[in-house]
Amino acid sequence: MARPSSAARTGLEKIPTPAKVTVTLHVNGVERKLTIAPWTTLLDALRLYLDLTGTKKGCDHGQCGACTVLVDGRRINSCLTLAVMKDGAQVTTIEGLAQGNALHPLQQAFIEHDAFQCGYCTPGQICSAAGLIAEGRVQTADEIRELMSGNICRCGAYPNIVAAIEAVMFGKATDRSGATGR
Repeated sequence: MARPSSAARTGLEKIPTPAKVTVTLHVNGVERKLTIAPWTTLLDALRLYLDLTGTKKGCDHGQCGACTVLVDGRRINSCLTLAVMKDGAQVTTIEGLAQGNALHPLQQAFIEHDAFQCGYCTPGQICSAAGLIAEGRVQTADEIRELMSGNICRCGAYPNIVAAIEAVMFGKATDRSGATGR
């Protein structure tokens, strides 16, 4: 059986804590300087230091997409990204999509198409959809489903989520019966 080292036995030698670092993020159009531990994720920087709690912590392993935000216009899982890696980047969260009192078209479409139930995944779904639309490579509902597959909805609102994204992408209108048409 291994014996603890003499330093471990005496407790005299301690591991030094790394110094905090200063990071500049341009979040929702506002420059923000943060002094954080180097291991702080972008998700935690947004939620804990900037009080932007719309972005959700789901699995904390990059598997659910609840933490999706836009960085320099591209969708990323903020739980897998260290804030120091995005120093100087433009970050858009769900709070930054609306323009004043006017909802972003995706936010409005999610309401009109009842594309959420509990709502926990909705901010990540909407940010991912905004990035998807900006990528400009989707032509069909099947492609929307495939390229949104990194965003999980435990409530199963997928048909309505796809309908909301289609409404924005392809200009589909919803009539009062809920049926969609071009």
